[in-house]
Amino acid sequence: MVKKISIINAKNHVDEEVKIGVWLTDKRSSGKISFLQLRDGTAFFQGVVVKSQVSQAVFQLAKDVKQESSMWVTGVIHEDTRSHFGYEIEISDIELIGDSSEYPITPKEHGIEFLLDHRHLWLRSKRPFAIMKIRNEIIRASYEFFNQEGFIKMDPPILTGSAPEGTTELFHIEYFDNDAYLTQSGQLYAEAGAMAFGKVFTFGPVFRAEKSKTRRHLTEFWMIEPEMAFTTQDESLEVQEKYVAYLVQNVIDHCAYELKLLDRDVDQLKKYTKTPYPRISYDKAVEMLQAADFDIKWGDDFGAPDETYLSDQFEQPVFILNYPKAIKPFYMKPHPTRDDVYLCADLLAPEGYGEIIGGSERETDFDKLEAEIKAMGLDLEEYQWYLDLRRYGSVPHSGFGLGLERAITWICGIDHLRETIPFPRMINRIKP
Repeated sequence: MVKKISIINAKNHVDEEVKIGVWLTDKRSSGKISFLQLRDGTAFFQGVVVKSQVSQAVFQLAKDVKQESSMWVTGVIHEDTRSHFGYEIEISDIELIGDSSEYPITPKEHGIEFLLDHRHLWLRSKRPFAIMKIRNEIIRASYEFFNQEGFIKMDPPILTGSAPEGTTELFHIEYFDNDAYLTQSGQLYAEAGAMAFGKVFTFGPVFRAEKSKTRRHLTEFWMIEPEMAFTTQDESLEVQEKYVAYLVQNVIDHCAYELKLLDRDVDQLKKYTKTPYPRISYDKAVEMLQAADFDIKWGDDFGAPDETYLSDQFEQPVFILNYPKAIKPFYMKPHPTRDDVYLCADLLAPEGYGEIIGGSERETDFDKLEAEIKAMGLDLEEYQWYLDLRRYGSVPHSGFGLGLERAITWICGIDHLRETIPFPRMINRIKP
């Protein structure tokens, strides 16, 4: 009986006859030979049908079969050093499973909006295939890293009654007879988890109620948010750089084929696995921008051009430390020797990809945190549970959040953030 295999395992079956369930992505013919481009969800490779080696019916089917038709192909695996995959199958038999006609995504060029409107089908193509496989590896490696580091996974609610970063960017909904919001962050809940378990991380969707105006912003995205008790901001930075380097190394180790499909420079990625990462203060960053004739003053938040310039001055991701209080959330701990900045940092990815991590040490003093909540105009009653964390055994603690889509965009070396979204969720289909 012929063994069924996946394309990705072809290297283990050279010169063996096998059977593979595939879809056709493209084809061409030279008259006596048909070349079928095939995929099965694990990889892409070529099937060769030689007229003199198969029945007339099989060769005619190879000529007539349409793009994205599904079929069983049987044949012998050979090495093919000319291809990106390195192997091909010499087909002896084809069994059509599901026919296809007028598939909308042809091998020609299509605009990004057209492809996103057909995202449910575009996922079958090489580029999104590679991005999604790398996305999966980043998620897998994240769980592995935090498990190895002694964190436990917690799941904060998606519907919440309070705002971690103010109410201006919250999606409001009516929850029976109460006001509720789609969460901006799982951080506040992660702090409660850290007070119980020491080190926790959350991973889930978060929302921003503002239209996406650049390729760097989404209204719905996924965040990985670790929180650590008995941990200072400097110690948190060490975890952050170790984590990011770990993600990059695992993509290099486990996604070589996918990186090749994206033409990603692996030697460039290897630079990002070396720690520690450089660190500069917000003050120094403003000086650098002003020296380069950027229109910016102390107290301004950085925009995409600012972050691009700053990251271009370094060959690795760079931490920007201690931002002004006015542009950061209320829960951060003030700097011990300055009253105008917080103990916080953003990590900027190289190559112009901007911020991928934001983090800080958290305020531990009950009275100071209560005063900040009031100053923000937030409902104090909604934050009593959060204040409880300072009432009962408060300890120094720190945490951060990594935006999954931005990290994928950077590691893959792609241009558009929306390419990292598996499916066209309506909230992300709002056009700029």
